[in-house]
Amino acid sequence: METVIPRHRAALVLMAASGFAGLGYQLVWTQQSALWLGHEAAAVLAVVAAFFGGISLGALVFGERIERSPVPLHWYAACEAVIAAWALLLLVLSNPFSAWVLGLIGEQPSAAWQWTVAFGATFLLLLPATAAMGATLPAIERVTASMRGESCSIAPPPGEQRSVAPLPGEQRSVAPRLGEQRSIAPRLGEQRSIAPRLGEQRSIASLYAANTLGAVLGVLATAFWLVPAIGLTRTAALCIALNATCAVAAWFVLPRSTAPLAAPPMAAVASSAASSAASSAASRRAALARLAATGLLGIGYEVVVVRVLGQVAEDTVYTFALLLAVYLVGTALGAAAYARLQARSAGDERTGDRMLAALAIACLAGTTSLWAAERVRDAAQHALGGGMAAALASEAVLAMCAFALPTVAMGALFSHLARQASAAGISFGRALGYNTIGAAAAPLVFGVLLAPWLGAKAVLLVIALAYLALASRVARLRPVVLVPAAVVLATAFVAPRLAFVDVPEGGRIVSYAEGAMASVSVVEDAAGVARLRIDNHAQEGSSATRFVDGRQALLPMLLHPAPKRALFLGLGTGVTASTAAGEAAVEVDAVELLPEVIAASAHFTQPAQQGTPNPRLHLVAADARRWVKITTTRYDVIVADNFHPARSGSGALYTVEHFDAVRARLAEHGLFCQWLPLHQLDLATVRSIVRSFMAAFPEGSAILASNSLQTPVLGLLGRAEGGRIDVAAVRERLRTIRSTEALAAYGLDDELALLGSFVAGPSALARFAAGAGLNTDDHPVVAYRAPRITYAPDSLPEERLSSLLHALAFEPKELLAAGSDAAFSQRLAAYAAARDRFIEAGRGVVPSGDVRSMLAQVREPLLAVLRTSPDFRPARDPLLRMAAVLDRVDPAAAEALRADLAGTQLGRAHAPVTSLP
Repeated sequence: METVIPRHRAALVLMAASGFAGLGYQLVWTQQSALWLGHEAAAVLAVVAAFFGGISLGALVFGERIERSPVPLHWYAACEAVIAAWALLLLVLSNPFSAWVLGLIGEQPSAAWQWTVAFGATFLLLLPATAAMGATLPAIERVTASMRGESCSIAPPPGEQRSVAPLPGEQRSVAPRLGEQRSIAPRLGEQRSIAPRLGEQRSIASLYAANTLGAVLGVLATAFWLVPAIGLTRTAALCIALNATCAVAAWFVLPRSTAPLAAPPMAAVASSAASSAASSAASRRAALARLAATGLLGIGYEVVVVRVLGQVAEDTVYTFALLLAVYLVGTALGAAAYARLQARSAGDERTGDRMLAALAIACLAGTTSLWAAERVRDAAQHALGGGMAAALASEAVLAMCAFALPTVAMGALFSHLARQASAAGISFGRALGYNTIGAAAAPLVFGVLLAPWLGAKAVLLVIALAYLALASRVARLRPVVLVPAAVVLATAFVAPRLAFVDVPEGGRIVSYAEGAMASVSVVEDAAGVARLRIDNHAQEGSSATRFVDGRQALLPMLLHPAPKRALFLGLGTGVTASTAAGEAAVEVDAVELLPEVIAASAHFTQPAQQGTPNPRLHLVAADARRWVKITTTRYDVIVADNFHPARSGSGALYTVEHFDAVRARLAEHGLFCQWLPLHQLDLATVRSIVRSFMAAFPEGSAILASNSLQTPVLGLLGRAEGGRIDVAAVRERLRTIRSTEALAAYGLDDELALLGSFVAGPSALARFAAGAGLNTDDHPVVAYRAPRITYAPDSLPEERLSSLLHALAFEPKELLAAGSDAAFSQRLAAYAAARDRFIEAGRGVVPSGDVRSMLAQVREPLLAVLRTSPDFRPARDPLLRMAAVLDRVDPAAAEALRADLAGTQLGRAHAPVTSLP
C-alpha cells in the first residue's frame, strides 16, 4: 500500500500536466489554423470538428486493443510521446502545408468546398496528435486500475473489451465536449464481472479531478499568461515538454505491466454469459445512437450559447477562455458526482430517463438565463466594481449561469450512458468514438445550418426537446418527460426572440440577421440616423458619419496619381468603398467577412445610388487575410478598415505578416492605408501596430481621417516603393478627379487641405514606436493587449488623440519630394500646427444651441488657430456660420466677428474668405 499511494499521487500529477498541455494545444492550434484558413464560419468551425474527428478515430481504432493489452503503460507512454513528437513536427510543417491549402481553397470557394477543404486539411494535419489523445484515455485507465490492485475478469468476446470511463484529463485538446467529460466510474454492465482485490469497482474520480484541474489551468494560463508573454510557438513548445515529461515520468513511476485479466468465479462467468446472450444488436445500436446524439446535442448547446453570449460579453480571446473553463469544470463535477452516487441507482432502469429529463430542464434553465444576461452582467459589474478583473469576472458569471447546470448534467449523463453501453457489450473505445463523432458534427449542424436558419431561441429549445426524445418509449408517456416537454413548448410560444439589440427611445430596428458567426443589426433613432452594429457591440458606421467615411476613401485615393484598381478590406456601411467606386476610372473590390454585413450595407449605400448598384463596386464575402494571401490581382490602392482590435480574430489584421502580404499585393507605385480606431485603442497598442506596420513599410507616414475628438481615426500610409509626395502631381490629381465642389464637401478642396491631414513622417513614427512589441502571427500582442481598454477604459478618446499628437512631430521635408516649393512647405507646416491647436481647443468646448454661448467659448481659440494658419478652413468656417446666424439677432456682433476674421487674412496672398459651397 505504501508504494501504491506515491504512485497514485504521481499519476495525479501526470494527469494534471497532460490536461494542461491538451488545452494549451487546443487554443494554440485553433489560433494558428485561423491564420491560414480564415475566419469564415466554415473555416473556424471546421477546425473544432477536425479536433473531435481525430480524437474519435483514435478511440475507435485503438481503444479495444489497449483494453486487451497486458502492457497498457506502453500505450500510454507512446501516446504522450506521439503527441509531443507530432506537435514538434507541426512547427515545421504548418507554413508549407497552409500555403498548399490556401491554393486549394481558392479566392471565392463555395461554402461546401471551403468546409470540405478546411475540415479535411485540419483533420489530416492534426490527426497523429489528436488520434493519440483519443487513445490515451483507455490506456491510462488500465494503468491506474492495475495500480489500485484491481483485477478484471476476462471479457466474453473481443468486442466486449470495455475500458472504463474516459479520463478527465484527456478532455483537452478541444473545446469542452460533452462526450469527453466522462471520466466515469465503473459502469453498470461492464461485461467483466470484476473480481475485486482492493476495491469493488474501478474508479478514477481522483484522476478525473486532477486532469480536469490541469485542463482548466491550461485554458486560463494559455490565454491570460503564456500566449501574451511568450507567443504561440513557445507555448506549444511548453506543451510539448509537458507531454514528453509525462511519457518519460510514467515509464519510471508507474507499473510497466498490469495484473493479468483474471478469470472470474463460475457464478460471474454464468452471469456474464447470460448478459451477453441478452444483449441484442438492436440494443447496441440504440446505445451507440444515444451516445452520438448526446455528443451532438452537448456541443450544439455550447456552440449556440457561445454565439448568444457574444452579443452580451465582449467577445475577446479572454471571453472564449472563460467559457471553455466553465464548461470543463461543470462536466467534471457532473461526472465526479455520478461516480460518487452511482451505487444508489445502479440497478434502477429509470435512472437514464430521469437524467435526460434533468438535463433538458437544465438546458432550459441555462437558456432562460440568457434573456437576463445583460441585467446579470450589469449587476455583476456593479457589485464587483470597475477594472478589467471585474469585467472578466462578470463574463464568468454569465458563463456559469448558462453552463453550470447543463454541463453538470451532461457529465453525469455521459457517465451513465457509458455504463449502459458497457452492459450492452460495447467497449469504451467505441462508446467514446461514437460520442465524439456526434460532437464533431455539432459545429456544422448547429453553428452553420440551424442557428442562422431557426434562430438561437428555437435551436436551444429543440436541443432540450431532443434530450427528452432520447428517453425510453415508456418514459415519454410519463410526467418525467411530458412535464419538461410542456414547459419547453410553452417557452417557445411565450418567450421573445433571443437577440440583443439596443434601440434608442423613439427608434426602431430596420433589419436584423443572425448569422453563423455574428448577428448584424441596423437600428434607426428618432432623428432618422441609422447605425450598423455587429453583435450589438461594434458599431460599423452610421448614416451620420458619411463625411468621415468618405474621407477614409478619398484621402488614400487622392494620394495615388492615377488609381485603376482598389481593394477595401472590411465593408462596414459600404460608404467608404462606394465613395471610391464613384470615380469612373476605378474598379473597387470590397472584402467583408460577414455576409450579413454585406446585406445590411445596402441600407446605407442604395439611397445615394438611387437604388442602382454600382457596377464598378464588387462585394466579396471572404476573410480579408485569406483574400490578400490568395488573390493574384495587383491593386493600386489598398485600404483596410478600422477593425476593432479587441474583437476575436481582428488582431490578426494588424500583424507584420499581414502587412507584408498586403505590400506584395500592391501594383507599381501602389499605396496602402491602414485605418486605426483611436477611440478603441490605448496608445501602447497603437505603438505595437505602428512598429509592426513600419516593419513592412519603413518609409510609412500617418494621417488623420478627420478632426473628430469622440471617434478619432488614424491612418498609416505605406507605398510599394517608398518615396515622397510630388506636390505638382497632387494638384493635377485634384484637378482631374472630380469637381472642386464635390471635394470641398469633404474638406479636400485643395492640396493644402489634403496634405494637411498628415501628422507624422517615418522618423516621427519610428521614434513613437521605438521599444514597442511587434505584433506578429506567432506573438499576437494586439489580440491580448487591446481588450484591456475595452474592458476598463482608462482615458477618453480625445485624451488619447491629444497625447498622440504631442508624441508625434510633423516635418514637411520628410513628406514632400526634393525640390518642392519652400513657401508651400512653410504653409503646410503652419497648417499642421493650426490643426493641432484646433483639436486641443475643441477639448474644452461644451456644445450649446445658443450661438452667443458657443461664440464665447470658441471665438478666441479659433482666431488663434487662424493666426497660426489662415488656410485652416475647419476653424474659419464655423465662425462664418456663426456670423451668418448673428446677422439675424445681433448685426453689430456679426460685423465685428467678420472684421476679426479679415484680420487673420493679413499676409495671405490668395483666395478670399468664403463659405463652403
